[in-house]
Amino acid sequence: MAATSGSLQTTASTATVPKQIPSKAKETAVGFVIGGLAACGAVTFTNPTEVVKTRLQLQGELVRAGALSASSRPYHNTFQALQVVFKHEGIRGLQRGLGVAYIYQVCLNGSRIGLYEPVRDTVVNGLGLKSHQSLLGAGIFAGAVAGVAGAMLGSPLYLIKTRQQSFSPVFKQIGHQHEIRSAWSALARIYRSEGLRGVYRGVDAAMARAGVGSAVQMPTYMIGKDIMITRFGLPDTIGTHFGTSMFAGFLVCIAMNPFDVVSTRMYNQGVDPVTGKGLLYKSPVDCFFKMTRTEGLRGLYKGFSAHFLRIG
Repeated sequence: MAATSGSLQTTASTATVPKQIPSKAKETAVGFVIGGLAACGAVTFTNPTEVVKTRLQLQGELVRAGALSASSRPYHNTFQALQVVFKHEGIRGLQRGLGVAYIYQVCLNGSRIGLYEPVRDTVVNGLGLKSHQSLLGAGIFAGAVAGVAGAMLGSPLYLIKTRQQSFSPVFKQIGHQHEIRSAWSALARIYRSEGLRGVYRGVDAAMARAGVGSAVQMPTYMIGKDIMITRFGLPDTIGTHFGTSMFAGFLVCIAMNPFDVVSTRMYNQGVDPVTGKGLLYKSPVDCFFKMTRTEGLRGLYKGFSAHFLRIG
């Protein structure tokens, strides 16, 4: 009888164990929701700088440095541009593309959470990596893969967001102006007239941008933190981590901004209604060479300060 009672207790305790240990799927789902909400909260505050960044990157498109007239250059720098947009377009102008930006961030965040660990574990286990350097390399690779996948998944949304943010009812000379009343009707219209090729226009540039950004972000943060703590003797505090994040963000911007400018222009360029091809650029490589020939290397870093404020 005692043995039976003991076995019943053992069975009961064993049965309750799974309830005490959350499943991997539940942890991932919770992380996805929390990460998505945090990302959306951040986007609400950073979207105005994203609007300004987009317009600064399009201002003076394929115009030689110094040849831009004053009327074609309403935006002088990030803070002045914020004031100009608010003055002429109000809060609505500063928050153009916000709704689509929310959904894009959820897609991007989902890809990062869902793909980072599986890709990293596959690389680590498949290659038998054990050293600190090799594990860091696996993390960089996984981050790049997750970033590229997220960019590919969210590219149609980023296309609409870019076109919404570049539109101004006042300064119509900044880039090609796409007047979009509804994101979903715009996507449907693009699909009917241009097919999937139109919906995914600029995806190659966006994937390169996300891959570079994701690959650079982790090592710069790790190296920066190590320098601050080991070489300068700073304590491992929130302030140190904040300073490291700003340092890493600056380096990420240096590496990422040229790809970001190319991506913005590929997304925003006008389209020939007959051929369905871009009016200015054939590919990201074509965009890069045309831009550097006419605007110089300075053109690759348009909108840099706004970009840094957004991600730094």
